[in-house]
Amino acid sequence: MKGLYLYCIRKRTVAPSFSIKGIDGKGSVFVIPFQELEGVISKVSLEEFASEEIQKRAQEDLNWIKEKTVIHEKVIEEAMQRNEEILSVIPMKFGTLFKEKERLEQTLNEHYERFKNTLEKLEGKREWSIKLYLVDKRRFEQEVKSKSKIIMEKEKEIADLPEGVAYFLEGKLKELISRDVDKKLKKTQKAIFNGFKIYAEQSRKGKILGREITGKHEPMILNAYYLIKKEKIDDFIREAESINQSLKKKGFVLEYSGPWPPYNFV
Repeated sequence: MKGLYLYCIRKRTVAPSFSIKGIDGKGSVFVIPFQELEGVISKVSLEEFASEEIQKRAQEDLNWIKEKTVIHEKVIEEAMQRNEEILSVIPMKFGTLFKEKERLEQTLNEHYERFKNTLEKLEGKREWSIKLYLVDKRRFEQEVKSKSKIIMEKEKEIADLPEGVAYFLEGKLKELISRDVDKKLKKTQKAIFNGFKIYAEQSRKGKILGREITGKHEPMILNAYYLIKKEKIDDFIREAESINQSLKKKGFVLEYSGPWPPYNFV
């Protein structure tokens, strides 16, 4: 039995078409119009994409989940594109499924004004992200130590002590350095996050992602999202590239990316 898988909602377009296949890798992607809106959908097996089945797959077959979430994202990204223009969309969460067209239209009708208002607020704005990684902890520690008179004095004091006494104090010094490093990391995170707010209409912090998700050995320090007017995007990018160059000297790498579907602002 077939159902309708909903990727996103956008303003109604003229003669919409999609080159990408749907989330099952077979069905075509098309739209169901409703007044001034349309839902971007494809037909799928209700058995394969039922919420219970997705939960089961999430526990037993992560590769399947990863493959399907990538397709989900790609369909939304194509829905955002129209020639050189980027359309505003309301992205749906992975696994949004309707058994029949009438139920989808009922949902569009029930939330019509909210969907329409949200799309109007998103008009001309794009979601971009900033991610900050600590790639050289030793260099950053040296940066912290070089600017701390207390640490510098403690190191000099320890160097003049007998080995046994020095060993005990070195442990205390390591604790002091660790606290200062954590404090400085939080300060750096806050400064970077707030610094990009001047380019954005809205901003928010995301979860710090682990190495198994980022695919990077280096720890993530900041994961931030910004909703930016398109006329300010070039300034945002220039600032990100400039800050990245200055942060490299301190042991960091800053990455920016976008535009993304506005998951964090709908």
